[in-house]
Amino acid sequence: MNQLPDLVIRRAELSDAASLAGLMTQLGYETRTAEMEMRLESILNNPGFETLVAVSSGKVCGMIGCFLQQSYEHNDVGARILALVVSEKMRRSGVGQQLVQAAENNWMSRNVTRITVNARFERKEAHEFYKKLGYTRNGFRFVKHLPLVAD
Repeated sequence: MNQLPDLVIRRAELSDAASLAGLMTQLGYETRTAEMEMRLESILNNPGFETLVAVSSGKVCGMIGCFLQQSYEHNDVGARILALVVSEKMRRSGVGQQLVQAAENNWMSRNVTRITVNARFERKEAHEFYKKLGYTRNGFRFVKHLPLVAD
């Protein structure tokens, strides 16, 4: 893993929408800038969310989005990594690991001791990445898409 000397991790801002839309598209979720702006307006105003971006050479090259969550199974509050993506050019340079560490540090400062993350079955490299960071597999996720209700 290479360490980028000029890498800065900071909270995301609405002005990052175009960069984040590009990153979501690289992750496989086609996203327009206007869509990301709409999403960020809500997310950035919700104190349960934490969105961090990695910036290198003045450009956003990665992001992590997490959410604070209550649980039916545990007494303490946990966090969930909802999205983690590093630009294709910057992968395997340590950006992802630094984003996860920054998110973990943020949650630890808020007394959160449990973080969960989901990764699609086909994303084997992501599975290995999380294992290397100390995450363990403990279940499966099931998804069902419901039809939209007509007005």
